Amino acid sequence: MIMNNQSIISEFLLQGLAIPPEHRDLFYVLFLAMYLITVLGNLIIIILILLDSHLHTPMYLFLSNLSFSDLSFSTVTMPKLLQNMQSQDQSISYAACVTQIYFLLVFAAMESFLLVIMAYDRYVAICFPLHYTNIMNPKICMCLAGLCWVLSMLYSMMHTLLLGRLSFCENNVIPQFFCELSSLLKLACSDIYINELIIFIIGGLSTVGPFLLIIVSYIQIVYSILKVSSTRVLHKVFSTCGSHLSVVSLFYGTIFGLYLCPSTNNSTVKETAMAMMYALVTPMLNPFIYSLRNRDIKEALIRVLCKKKMSL
Repeated sequence: MIMNNQSIISEFLLQGLAIPPEHRDLFYVLFLAMYLITVLGNLIIIILILLDSHLHTPMYLFLSNLSFSDLSFSTVTMPKLLQNMQSQDQSISYAACVTQIYFLLVFAAMESFLLVIMAYDRYVAICFPLHYTNIMNPKICMCLAGLCWVLSMLYSMMHTLLLGRLSFCENNVIPQFFCELSSLLKLACSDIYINELIIFIIGGLSTVGPFLLIIVSYIQIVYSILKVSSTRVLHKVFSTCGSHLSVVSLFYGTIFGLYLCPSTNNSTVKETAMAMMYALVTPMLNPFIYSLRNRDIKEALIRVLCKKKMSL
């Protein structure tokens, strides 16, 4: 189809990773193993929380949603990357590209919102322990989790609808291994001012806003624990908050490193490395962070395995 003497693009080419042909099989096996570990690790967390009644608490309700979000985020990108590594066809249709962007934004926003709610949960548990069950009652927790999903889908839908008003022509090569919103906007041959404005305003609110709320929550937590002289209480506080802080550092460190650090001559390499971090490495590490540093998860795994052994 012709419009304004320019052919309208119906598909894009994913540039992928700059891997020498002789190392392609090795990297394929590595990425496949990492993806399978991601799926297995997050599924184990979700199944344990579902099966073990001791984990039916607000913190683990939010953790199960976080694990599902990590699993889904990686699943949106990695199968296509693995397929492209074994195929000569690097193309992706316009519809598939927009769909990928929609789900990427949903699960990225979901993780951001969940992390701030989990920080609030820790704040209430440590600063108001006597009122914790009243404040974080099951109804409130389900509403908070539902609100995260609704806001994430609305946020993603807004960007996707704005993307639909753009035209793409001439250059159709995306310098990534998946369809990323900012990379796709650079290929548009129509005005992207509105898109960039919404990314700056709404994207900033959905990323920087939750990060600042997490910082405020932990400032209040630190202020509260400084009043406590008991070593046992301090150890318990740090053990419950350590996993969450590690995940927060991984998630926001990668995002801020990608979007806030000044570009260099190897910005494409940096962007690809950072994208690999939040698309594969972070979702893979999160289950290990929560399981290795969390006694409740370990005990739940032992209980479930013992029940399975007894039933057999």
